[in-house]
Amino acid sequence: MAAPQLIRVGHSPDPDDAFMFHALANDKIPTGNLRFVHELQDIETLNRRALNGELEVTAVSIHAYAHLLDKYALLPTGCSMGDRYGPMVVARRPMAVADLPGVKLAVPGTLTTAFLTLKLLFNDLGAGDRLAYEVVPFDEIIPAVQAGRYAAGLIIHEGQLTFRNQGLHLVTDLGVWWQEKTGLPLPLGGNVVRRDLGPDTIREVSRLIKASIRYALEHRREALDHALKYARDMDVSLADKFVGMYVNDWTLDYGERGRAAVRALLDAGHRAGVIPSATAVEFVE
Repeated sequence: MAAPQLIRVGHSPDPDDAFMFHALANDKIPTGNLRFVHELQDIETLNRRALNGELEVTAVSIHAYAHLLDKYALLPTGCSMGDRYGPMVVARRPMAVADLPGVKLAVPGTLTTAFLTLKLLFNDLGAGDRLAYEVVPFDEIIPAVQAGRYAAGLIIHEGQLTFRNQGLHLVTDLGVWWQEKTGLPLPLGGNVVRRDLGPDTIREVSRLIKASIRYALEHRREALDHALKYARDMDVSLADKFVGMYVNDWTLDYGERGRAAVRALLDAGHRAGVIPSATAVEFVE
């Protein structure tokens, strides 16, 4: 019998990703000759590792995918889609969107989709060259804004549901802004697979990740119990709400509207000069 093929999977230590990968991480579905090993890191670290092609499969920001076409293909499953919600700019004191070009923001990484969307917002304000920012680990942004180190911060993950508990104020929800601008949801993150695995292994990896997501959706409480280990400052009801925001029908398959959203976002990024080259989006089928 052939030795199992190792597939290293990178994803964030967050309840939505933990929920999605529960079945693969805890041997709930048969994986044949593939053995999945999970590496948990924040999304910007995973984006940077993907630039070097380090992992066979990894979660990445859709923004980062534009820089990975030579090494990775985009899987049709595992997307995080903001459907009238998404990354948020929050502030220590009430602030208008028009005030943002005058302050320094804490951001979770320059390859994140949150950062790309923020750049597009600044372009819309006619202030594309006035975005002052500093990269801060995503889970340190809310405390940094609370402490007054930054006037505002760009938050992702569960901070979107908990920032008010820390006394912060919403300046803008970029998912709402994008949908009002384009009529499309905001595609935040996806799973990519390394092209050098070959077509047969790529198809099998795609099938198994979809099976893991479907298992979680069909065994919600079991998968949620696993996901709670990664839920910072959230009780079970809040964690369930957060998981529902980012693991749903979009996650099983982007669908035509989701695919159109990815293309529209990356085209906008290219037109704005944030993404150097036009992106020919290619999904594993």
